[in-house]
Amino acid sequence: MKSVEVYILSGFLGAGKTTLLKNILKQEQENGRKIAVVMNELGKISIDSDAVSDDIPLKELLNGCVCCTMQGQLEAQLQGMLSQYELDAIYIETTGAAHPIEVLDACLSPVFADKLAIGAIVTLVDGPRYHDRTGLSIQLQKLLQEQIHHADVVLLNKIDALSDSEQASLVMDIQNIAPASKVLLTQFASVRLSDFQQVSRMKRREHEQTHVEHHLHLKTYVHTFTGPIDFDSFENFLRTMPDTIYRVKGYVAFTRSAETYLFQYSYGMPLYMKEPVKMKKTLVFIGENLDHDWLKQELTSLQH
Repeated sequence: MKSVEVYILSGFLGAGKTTLLKNILKQEQENGRKIAVVMNELGKISIDSDAVSDDIPLKELLNGCVCCTMQGQLEAQLQGMLSQYELDAIYIETTGAAHPIEVLDACLSPVFADKLAIGAIVTLVDGPRYHDRTGLSIQLQKLLQEQIHHADVVLLNKIDALSDSEQASLVMDIQNIAPASKVLLTQFASVRLSDFQQVSRMKRREHEQTHVEHHLHLKTYVHTFTGPIDFDSFENFLRTMPDTIYRVKGYVAFTRSAETYLFQYSYGMPLYMKEPVKMKKTLVFIGENLDHDWLKQELTSLQH
């Protein structure tokens, strides 16, 4: 079964994400591809969903951002789409308050191993607002930087409201934050599919290290254990992990118990939850500059 491509559309409220989505869907339909959309709204009522025509499968996550309680719901929505439709690609339009890593995290659930292929994280930047960003709170400025930093493609939108020198200055600033990202200048979020679909894609293969071209900032490594591992050795491994590993999630079993555990790790905190169903013992690592050889060696040694 072929993997379904996933594209994450990130950016602040008002940057033009819904206009971007409309442009993308029009082109995808002209190409005859089967597309689905997940929209994430902060309020209890979705306004933007009117942008998606009735013949495109749409799931909505309301009253929250993907980064907190919505994450499990997003996984469930994706699972539902995959079982219900034959798709070529899924587009996730995030709320302006969402962090790209959190959204990617939900897409990389071990449940989706080999079912989803992460395409690109596309961040839309409101040109005039970014130019005047010093007026934003420190927290919002930091989030905006993070959205740019983790993007594979950055669209600097509404450039018609900026002078040539302002455009050049903002592009330079964006390239400093995300040197490997592709930066495009847009009006009305007008972009060609090829502008981001040709960005290198994450290929995830069972039992193998993930192959990722150097353009993609957030990398993954998928490791499947053949049996239970030693708990203390695993805890020691977590303490030696580089801080550029942001998330670990998946299922593990330990030699000291017959249970299977759902394991999640973020910001240095491990969490173990007993899993009543026997799941494949697979962990997904998300981070930057992952040393696949080191991870494979360390994780394999836990079984000996």
